[in-house]
Amino acid sequence: MSNKKATELDYFYAALMFYTRIPVPSTALHSQTVLDRSRKYFPLIGVIIGSIAAATFVIANQFFGVALSIALSMALSLLATGAFHEDGLADSCDGFGGGWTKEQVLTIMKDSRLGTYGAAALILVLGIKFLSLLEIAANNKPLFFLLAYIAAHTLSRTLSSSMIDLFDYVQDIDSSKIKAITEKNLSANDRLASFAITAVPISMLASLAPAATVFACLACCVVALSFMAYSRTRIGGYTGDVLGAIQQFSELIFYLSLAAVL
Repeated sequence: MSNKKATELDYFYAALMFYTRIPVPSTALHSQTVLDRSRKYFPLIGVIIGSIAAATFVIANQFFGVALSIALSMALSLLATGAFHEDGLADSCDGFGGGWTKEQVLTIMKDSRLGTYGAAALILVLGIKFLSLLEIAANNKPLFFLLAYIAAHTLSRTLSSSMIDLFDYVQDIDSSKIKAITEKNLSANDRLASFAITAVPISMLASLAPAATVFACLACCVVALSFMAYSRTRIGGYTGDVLGAIQQFSELIFYLSLAAVL
């Protein structure tokens, strides 16, 4: 690494490189400090991925029906992230579903093979996401639908990131998928910046449907904390896979909550 001082742009590039497949400039700085602080931009990654999905829907809907456009938008969001969080969801469900002891659960989570529990979880979560988005779109409120897409991706990543500051990491950190971002909690200022980013799409959505938005946010928090509490009971805290599962469950619950209220 050069002697150049890291900038906010370097922190953002580190987050973009870690959480997505979107290319970053080769001049971006790399260090443990940069990676530690990059987590503040996790919600911004949600804004970007949600915007990619929303834009894909808008473009696809010029040529295809709503259902196919939603499917294509989901597919592109998966490509943009490399199914990073979906992998965590599958591994978590395999581990908790197939393991009895803490050691068994962690061993199964680290296994690269996909098991029955993981496969079933992926099918159900992706399928219910699709159907929930279809119901939201059926309300003929295009702007609300697009903002819901962005807000869900943003809030779910904020909740996942927040678990790092609130709970203990339980796996061997030297072999962890998230070693780079677990050595230091966010500072108060960085945490404030993270929540400020999250507040933007949430506030925009709330301006269109305040009650539905508040209900969806509260439901996401309850589900995220409940799953984290379950993980702490089973294995003593979180792993990278658990954080991925929390992001997926939170995003799913956000759509389901909006669909229920609407």
